[in-house]
Amino acid sequence: MRKPIVLLFVVATLASFACTRPSGNEASAKKKLTIAVIPKGTTHEFWKSIHAGSIKAARELSTPEAEVELIWKGPLREDDREQQIQVVEGFSSQGVNGIVLAPLDNRALVRPVEEAKRAGVPTVIIDSALESGQIVSFVATDNRKGGMLAAERMGQLLNGKGKVLLLRYQEGSASTQDREDGFVEELKAKYPGIELISSDQYAGATRDTAKRASENLLNRYGDEIQGIFTPNESSTAGMLLALQDIGKAGKVTFIGFDTSEAFTEAMRKKQLHGIVVQSPFNMGYLGVRTMVEHLQGKPIEKRIDTGVTIVTPDNLDAAEIQTLLHPPIDQYLK
Repeated sequence: MRKPIVLLFVVATLASFACTRPSGNEASAKKKLTIAVIPKGTTHEFWKSIHAGSIKAARELSTPEAEVELIWKGPLREDDREQQIQVVEGFSSQGVNGIVLAPLDNRALVRPVEEAKRAGVPTVIIDSALESGQIVSFVATDNRKGGMLAAERMGQLLNGKGKVLLLRYQEGSASTQDREDGFVEELKAKYPGIELISSDQYAGATRDTAKRASENLLNRYGDEIQGIFTPNESSTAGMLLALQDIGKAGKVTFIGFDTSEAFTEAMRKKQLHGIVVQSPFNMGYLGVRTMVEHLQGKPIEKRIDTGVTIVTPDNLDAAEIQTLLHPPIDQYLK
């Protein structure tokens, strides 16, 4: 009698274990979508805002059934195309579910993005355009409009007359190219009395290179210009420092692009007369959200505008402007 009793006990125990242990299907029921977000760089406030917005989207879109995992990785320098290409290729070979990319170069990143698609990894482009039709969507500022807003502000402050210079960012950057083109075209169309005396110099990728380029321009044209436009955060920071060093900050009408605490302080001191402000937090948020919705099979717009605004000393303290200037970065980047 002992042997049948023992066998009966073993069978009952196994049956009980089978009932309480989740099946293989149940254990793996929770899906994970891994999204790689690749910025142009990681140091500027602009990219920190994009990172924070990306995290917000990932948290909102994660459910008990499906988790959205975010991986944030970009090149150390904003002029290192090769490193950004390697980052894209690395994520493609790892088989992430999707890539959200701010391309450093509108052509150099075409091949790795299209190769990623062939490998089954789609890409949403943010911030700066890519010359490829093989992307899910382009989520960005209307950069040409941003340049036009800067030209309009310049023309009004100079009463339609004077000499100005444009310090460009760097070649291959589609976003800043559009801003520069918008500025030049609007200035020529609406303010023919304003002469653009220099528009072929580049600031480079960092505040230090921008400061050196600014110093060279101010040494050459400082005594004859009435206005300056710079098309991104680093070029604006470099020019502001150069103007402060020679005591000309506030004596030349200066319109910049993007935001930082230093720019806000400079506007309060009337050393900056306007900045064109994007919504990088919203850009990061919509970039990740667009990719997740694409992976879920939802219809996606090919072009998503994230907004652009001109901030001046006059509207600086308005509630909606303060929200743009101070996105909740610390809430998400801890």
